[in-house]
Amino acid sequence: MQRRRRLEEDRDLADSLRRRAEDLAVLVEWAESGEPVADDLARGLDELAAQVDAGETKKMLGGEHDRKNAIVTIHPGAGGTESQDWAEMLLRMYLRWTERRGFKREVLDLQPGDEAGIKSATMTVLGEYAYGMLLAEAGVHRLVRISPFDQASRRHTSFASVFVWPELPEDVEVEIDDKDLRVDTYRSSGAGGQHVNVTDSAVRITHIPSGIVVSSQNERSQHRNRDSAMKVLRSRLFDLKMKEQQAKLDQLGGEKKDIAFGSQIRSYVLHPYQLIKDHRTKEEVGDVSRVLDGDIDGFIKTYLMRKAAGTLGQAVADGD
Repeated sequence: MQRRRRLEEDRDLADSLRRRAEDLAVLVEWAESGEPVADDLARGLDELAAQVDAGETKKMLGGEHDRKNAIVTIHPGAGGTESQDWAEMLLRMYLRWTERRGFKREVLDLQPGDEAGIKSATMTVLGEYAYGMLLAEAGVHRLVRISPFDQASRRHTSFASVFVWPELPEDVEVEIDDKDLRVDTYRSSGAGGQHVNVTDSAVRITHIPSGIVVSSQNERSQHRNRDSAMKVLRSRLFDLKMKEQQAKLDQLGGEKKDIAFGSQIRSYVLHPYQLIKDHRTKEEVGDVSRVLDGDIDGFIKTYLMRKAAGTLGQAVADGD
């Protein structure tokens, strides 16, 4: 049924593009005969280009889970407050991106930093192809700037990691034995002491065999927080299983991975110049503020195009 739906969408898109092209051809004939249709023609060309662009992106998102909602987790690297502040900047960037896209999002767990920033954050992004698009953001992000926390105003380099998993539907089988779980409860807390519960409603679940730890403190109900945490755990265990299978195939076929662990996929330089560069696609943007405000679609599309064409480069080792 899913394959049929995808094929029907492809057919509908082709029909729509054909109709638009035919309408534009008529406008071109009218324009050549002197009719005042220049504005209509320009608007029609813009609409056709936008539809082609959206269709092109969808065709590159043909993976098994690309249409699904996404679970995104952000962790700061070593560096204390500096990296924790960078992790919060990334969280804001993705929240702003979801707003631009019209996607719903829910922050399941947010651990504030000791002085500023965050120690970790996990959120779900609800929207068609959310996982397929956000997967382009998975990896290590590097920031170079004059530190606002350094009284000597020295330049600092910070790192933060972004992890992305597909949110699984309820009918996907993932075996989880209760005896393999350790469940801890604690009081929810927010930055500045906001939304602090007086009961132990937050839930942390440790999957002992894999070492995976997930948390949820968004809900006031311990039961609902447990359900949210289990949803994240199911997705992470499924992803782990898929990666183990892929690793075996890669070993047999000698395939190189797109992103190596411990390497940066993108650098955000705020000083001594302003530039964001994706090391896998070589895409560069000078308007740093616009990107940090959530305008990352250009990076995502270039990544998808390079991946589809088989020309995606490797990430850059830390310090290179």
